[in-house]
Amino acid sequence: MRTRTLLATLTLITGGLLTGPAATALPAAPLAAPDIALANVQAHLNQLQTIATSNSGNRAHGRPGYRASIDYVQAQLNAAGYTTSLQQFTSSGATGWNLIADWPGGDPDSVLMSGGHLDSVTAGPGINDNGSGSSGLLEVALTVARTNFQPKKHLRFGWWGAEELGLVGSTYYVNNLPAAERTKIRGYLNFDMIGSPNPGYFVYDSNGQPNGSIDLQRALEAHFTALGIPTELTAVGGRSDHAAFARAGIPTGGLFTGAEVTKTAAQAQKWGGTSGVAFDQCYHRACDTTNNINATALDRNSDAIATAIWSLADVTTPPPGPRFENTTDVPIPDLSTVESPITVTGVPGNAPSALAVGVDIKHTYSGDLIVDVIAPDGTAYNVHNRAGGSADNVIGTFTINASSEVANGTWKLRVRDAASADVGTINAWSLQF
Repeated sequence: MRTRTLLATLTLITGGLLTGPAATALPAAPLAAPDIALANVQAHLNQLQTIATSNSGNRAHGRPGYRASIDYVQAQLNAAGYTTSLQQFTSSGATGWNLIADWPGGDPDSVLMSGGHLDSVTAGPGINDNGSGSSGLLEVALTVARTNFQPKKHLRFGWWGAEELGLVGSTYYVNNLPAAERTKIRGYLNFDMIGSPNPGYFVYDSNGQPNGSIDLQRALEAHFTALGIPTELTAVGGRSDHAAFARAGIPTGGLFTGAEVTKTAAQAQKWGGTSGVAFDQCYHRACDTTNNINATALDRNSDAIATAIWSLADVTTPPPGPRFENTTDVPIPDLSTVESPITVTGVPGNAPSALAVGVDIKHTYSGDLIVDVIAPDGTAYNVHNRAGGSADNVIGTFTINASSEVANGTWKLRVRDAASADVGTINAWSLQF
């Protein structure tokens, strides 16, 4: 996980899954996933440790240990029947690689993607950060092959390079996807540090991430709920590779067991472990070895990955409709009301019951703002009502039930600054039909 460098997602329950960039609801009962063998995940970690030990103690970008790690993972996937490819890039004067693996079958226009970074820092072998996420994901992918899982969605997996230098590999991948290919990725799951030695059980917060998804959040919580293990929502922000996908408007979610932050007494009471001690005292250090892994956390999180993938991948997702966007900046003076229009044409009939509204408002106090979508007939649909307190910005994807509205016509984003002392700008907004 990269060193530390308000969003809201409203969802409407419609019975579908990830219809475009907005999120809807999971099916009532997720499909059963097989148990992921802890011993197999640990065997992958042992192999990554051996690679690091043989290559100056690390698996960092531009170092032989990273390329050996990529070769190991790719060989496992090739033998299991995946279609794999290496994507080469350059960062800090050194060559890096992403590994992409596609499981044959499923709807190529409806892709569920999962990933994690494979590189370590130069200071150590990176077994928890992020050998744990990489190995758990690898074993889930191999279990897909062993069970010949044939879901409705197409499954894709990614192992990213140079995350520790600033999400370089994942950003390169997303930025080099044609726009049509980006829209096919209906969700991205990220797994970075899932075996911390003093673990917490964190799930990415759909309300605290750009393009966070309640669908993905609930799918990732499901295994822990079944075990009776409480989870906490966390806003990881730009600390890991999901951020590259979120910036492209792709719904994201993920799991995390904690890094350098100290576990509280309440968390220790809830999860066990030691309060007043970091979740991972060896974060970004040479001691991040196979001795730095909590096997129980690794096992639970690996099973949670499988549970989420099995449930999310076997749900049919209709293709997204046309998208309209206004990227003209509109200043928001203090104590004012402003509007930004979008003219919709060529869409037959009414708007959908889950019309996705993308909002990018920069403002120094989001608690000042009331944000409404105004339909062509003048009906107002509220998407933000002075929430977030002193947090900056309103950035995210909202859904509204606009099924009573004719789609074609001029829609407006109306923003009211209802308190003094702060200003901002509507940077852009969009409608996804």
